Amino acid sequence: MEAREWGFILFDDIGMRRHKSFLARGELADYVRSMVPAHVYHSAAYYERPGAPTMKEKIWKGADLIFDLDADHLRNAPRSYGEMLGLVKKETLKLLGFLTSDFGFAEKNLSVVFSGGRGYHIHVRDTRVLTIGSSERREIVDYLAGRGLSMERFICEAPLEGESGGERASRLRAPAEGAAGWGKRINRSIGSFVNNLRSLDEKEAVKILTRSKGIGPKRATSFYRSILKESVPEEIRRGNLDLFRGSSGIWKKLLVEYLDSEGVKMGFSLDEERGETDEPVTADVRRLIRCPGSLHGGSGLRVTPLTMASLEEFDPLQDAVVFGDEPMSIEIMKPFSTEMRGQSYRLAEGEAEVPMHLAVFLTARGVAEARAKF
Repeated sequence: MEAREWGFILFDDIGMRRHKSFLARGELADYVRSMVPAHVYHSAAYYERPGAPTMKEKIWKGADLIFDLDADHLRNAPRSYGEMLGLVKKETLKLLGFLTSDFGFAEKNLSVVFSGGRGYHIHVRDTRVLTIGSSERREIVDYLAGRGLSMERFICEAPLEGESGGERASRLRAPAEGAAGWGKRINRSIGSFVNNLRSLDEKEAVKILTRSKGIGPKRATSFYRSILKESVPEEIRRGNLDLFRGSSGIWKKLLVEYLDSEGVKMGFSLDEERGETDEPVTADVRRLIRCPGSLHGGSGLRVTPLTMASLEEFDPLQDAVVFGDEPMSIEIMKPFSTEMRGQSYRLAEGEAEVPMHLAVFLTARGVAEARAKF
């Protein structure tokens, strides 16, 4: 902590007080107790002189690799706060899968933190990435998002394993189920598309297939009937797309739209496989990030440090709540609905008495004001 810059936002002040440094935990604790800040941050970076007033004087030594997942930035984020938190946790688990399986980071070098608001932070503290720059960190984000994927590297004409010669020795191949990196994700998304088609009736399946340019009703019908064969899911898992005579031509037309918006309309795209993160946060080697263990001034919830194992069962609206159940009088400024500690609330404008943990949440969000008792 003595090598990090610290920053604070106060309840009654504008802007951030930064360029702070502390040599011991006691110093930091004393500062927080005396100032009572709304938000507490520390740098992802390590400096020789973290308290210096300019970035140049600080002398940068390296920075953790940071990922910030915020529900507000996710595709098709639900409006409900609870559902929003559920979706962002799912995306966080997906991103952790990228970091451990594709990049090979050890779990001991990964720190997961509930932000106290609408998402999660992942801190990678691996000496191999401490000194990489912004451009390299952007390349990591590009990989997570699947930007620049070339399908020709994954889908190609090749002999099936164990086959040689013959009329159809060269067949259209995709990565197999056990492929590394994006290969397994491409296999999974193709398999998901086929399974979805198999679950539809013929009319609906043909309607979906004919959305692709160059595939007419006759070819679509033939394709649909052929993928109903019992052996097809296993063939897809093996990476075989050449399921019957003429099927490779249909796959090639489908794959043209695999990486663009047209594929999404057909339910055939990589969108579900892409990793989500806030790119500017990851690329910024001098970024300040919320301090684990502090309270979020916009929610009253704890910025909660987690392990990969505990994330799965973590419930922010239960486990990050720190205030009690004693009743508190508030003035609700506008109607508001939320969930907390297993209870759902639909609150109308006006005076109300609610549990303290909910009162703190509502006042922090700016939808209520505490009523003083004399």
